[in-house]
Amino acid sequence: MTRTTPPRPVDVEGVFPALAAHRRTATRLHPRHGVPGAGDSSVAGPLLWPVGEPWPVCTVAHPKGTGHLLSDVRLRRRIQDGARGRDFTGDEQRRLDAMKAADHVPDLRDEDPLPMLAVAQVSTRDVPDLVGPEGRDLLQVFWCPFEAHGPDRTIDVVLKWRRSADVGTVLTPQPEPPVAGREECVPTTCVVHPEQVMEHEYLGLLDEELQEEISAWEEGLLDEDDDDDYEDGPSSAASYATYEEYEAAMAAARAEEPEEIDYMSDLSIAPGWKVGGFASWHLTDPAPVDCQVCGTAMPPLLTVDKWECDGASRSWLPVEDRDAENDPRVLDPVGVYLGRGLMRVHTCPTDPLHPHRLSFQ
Repeated sequence: MTRTTPPRPVDVEGVFPALAAHRRTATRLHPRHGVPGAGDSSVAGPLLWPVGEPWPVCTVAHPKGTGHLLSDVRLRRRIQDGARGRDFTGDEQRRLDAMKAADHVPDLRDEDPLPMLAVAQVSTRDVPDLVGPEGRDLLQVFWCPFEAHGPDRTIDVVLKWRRSADVGTVLTPQPEPPVAGREECVPTTCVVHPEQVMEHEYLGLLDEELQEEISAWEEGLLDEDDDDDYEDGPSSAASYATYEEYEAAMAAARAEEPEEIDYMSDLSIAPGWKVGGFASWHLTDPAPVDCQVCGTAMPPLLTVDKWECDGASRSWLPVEDRDAENDPRVLDPVGVYLGRGLMRVHTCPTDPLHPHRLSFQ
């Protein structure tokens, strides 16, 4: 099934023509639980990886056998998914209770090479915003599922660009680490439903005058909503026979109210897993992410997000999912939570093979 982002509630460039200079496309991946093939774009699916080519490994010294078994993480999610809407059975509860973080692989030394976890595969055939080295049409993303790397103690990400037509026999089975430091470092296998959308730059990076115009416009919308509530809302509780009738009238009135429109939540940057687009700095001040080789500003290549959308960004929920807007398989299909919920991989537009950088929100 395709996924279709609803039209934005306001033509923001019609209100602020200057934003036309601050637009950029992004491709929302819309991951959903499924069974992708090795040749498909996917999250945590099998990769188009040739037999005989070494699989990426983590060689940094850190505890590698202690944490959560990947098999337990996947079983837990299957049990929880199957039990939606009911209590766990006795057998399910016993199996869940037996899943513990522990030293599951005591013979695995800190310095031993550890296979990296396959996280995503994205093809230019499916994702128009994927731009890589010339002649390479496939991006494969790996990470070590232990937050033990670098001064910030984060995961370590490896990117592999390749030409898909050069892959002969595909490696199977494909390596993976037996243990992850946290369950939230393990993505659930998903098919993707790429969709290109238009984004506008983060509010705090716009010209100060434009920022002030947008803020004043938002305040005007709030004032209009307040006036409408005063004029059109239900009368006081004393006008109703029972308080329950008053509450029902209030609920009906709220349902008829237009949703509040906010530049950052509704008109700027799409939530969820995506390729391209702009970076949101909603938890910290904007920070430059420049190439450490040539100094060029590095836009996001891949955004890894906890949510497909949250309460503030609900207007981005695909049309096809509106009847399942509270389904965790829609709102949190991948099960990954990095940083404070969002991680971006930035690459150099001058040369995508220059070392990438990460940013977190």
